[in-house]
Amino acid sequence: MAGHVLVGADGSESSLEAVAVAAHEARRRGLGVRVVTTFNVPAHRIRHGTTSTDSAEPELRARAEEVVAEAVEQARAAEPELAPVEGEAVRGEALTVLAGRSRDATLVVVGSRGLGAFSGLLIGSVAVHLAAHADCPVLVVRGRAHPEGPVAVAVDGSDAAKAAVETAFEAAAQREVGLLAVHVWNTWSGTGPAGPGGPAPLWFDTDKLREDSEQTLTGALAAGRDRHPDVEVEARSVHGRVRQSLIETSQDAGLLVVGARGRGGFQGLLLGSVSQALLHHADCPVLVTRR
Repeated sequence: MAGHVLVGADGSESSLEAVAVAAHEARRRGLGVRVVTTFNVPAHRIRHGTTSTDSAEPELRARAEEVVAEAVEQARAAEPELAPVEGEAVRGEALTVLAGRSRDATLVVVGSRGLGAFSGLLIGSVAVHLAAHADCPVLVVRGRAHPEGPVAVAVDGSDAAKAAVETAFEAAAQREVGLLAVHVWNTWSGTGPAGPGGPAPLWFDTDKLREDSEQTLTGALAAGRDRHPDVEVEARSVHGRVRQSLIETSQDAGLLVVGARGRGGFQGLLLGSVSQALLHHADCPVLVTRR
């Protein structure tokens, strides 16, 4: 089933909510849904230090197939006319299986928390891993129940943000809602002299920073406005801290779209600190795009 919405399910309430969201996303795109549940078979030591996994696999596979069946039923209940809806129980690690399956998917949907996570963690490792490694956009279902509002997108002028803006326009058009584009600036937004011993990149010309922010928004939104003239767009230049400002933006949004990596940070990291903060604290679902 090429070009489908892939959703991970583990029987938790969070994953069942993700399945329903995946069904809605598939319906908007005219696609089908593929539900994937993974299971691992622990190795049992037997004579002479060898191991055997055969005895445990049938029971674990049967349980995984029950989870798949429940999730498929949930998807069909959420969107009765949706087709096709397929389910699959796969032996392996959820991180590896879902990342591999993302190569053939249009979108991956997961819940923010699944079974087996520590109660102190705000987001599961599967969601973070997929946001960094999947080969297609990843939608993490989190925040308040039944979020409504515009599609919000974080803009910073980076290549990753360009992909996020394009995806956000498409999402707004599919939902028939407005688009809120946010660029956050502060006195660290400028760039200072480079090189050893160079001064910190601290700027005091706030009028210039505000003007640059507005120009960044205008440039980032121009192509999307042309492609989606029916989408009502609000461009918002915000003076403040990036993470906190975007978290506050999520409180009135139905969806928040971000790039996996923006400006700044270490080049070797696959998921930026702002994106990670939003995955942990946003008050609506977060859609992470990659270039």
